[in-house]
Amino acid sequence: MNCPYCKSKTTGKIGVEHYYCWECFVEWTIDNGEYTLYQVEEDGTLCCLDDLFGKNWYLEG
Repeated sequence: MNCPYCKSKTTGKIGVEHYYCWECFVEWTIDNGEYTLYQVEEDGTLCCLDDLFGKNWYLEG
């Protein structure tokens, strides 16, 4: 699977429909065909980036 953000192939599955990119260090989930992108904070918590990119950011460009 390619990263939906940076298009890198260096990704891994870390849970059910939950993935991680080793190039841009983001995580994402897929639910009913919709992606949600997360930034991993220094303390390990996830910060949802939907507010920054919009809900359907992956459909643009």
